[in-house]
Amino acid sequence: MLQQLPALVTLLNVLLLAATVFAVGSARGKYGIKAPATSGHEGFERAYRVQMNTIEQTVLFLPTLWLAATHGFAGWAGIAGLVWIVGRVWYFGAYLADPAKRGGGFVTGTLAWLAVLVLAAIGVVRALLVG
Repeated sequence: MLQQLPALVTLLNVLLLAATVFAVGSARGKYGIKAPATSGHEGFERAYRVQMNTIEQTVLFLPTLWLAATHGFAGWAGIAGLVWIVGRVWYFGAYLADPAKRGGGFVTGTLAWLAVLVLAAIGVVRALLVG
């Protein structure tokens, strides 16, 4: 079961990205922001920033998750990955409601990513030394 957590986390990450796409599309319609514009109403800009920040974070997170998972830490990486997802969902909701309150979700996600990064580094270095 724990060995499959990274795959579940990856699936949840894809669903989170899809949710940000939906939020941006909905905000475009709600606030009348026509593509390719990326500004024009604070509500749209919040949704857009959540989407862009989530994409930026995903680029760092997913490779690190899979490095940790394939180098001996699948269970721990999966658990930290679930915490990362919780942090990103928290960030998403908080940013849309009040950008000043996004910090808790951001910190939670960042700490979870740092944990996965440490696991990946230990696993890769161990594999190089034993290798």
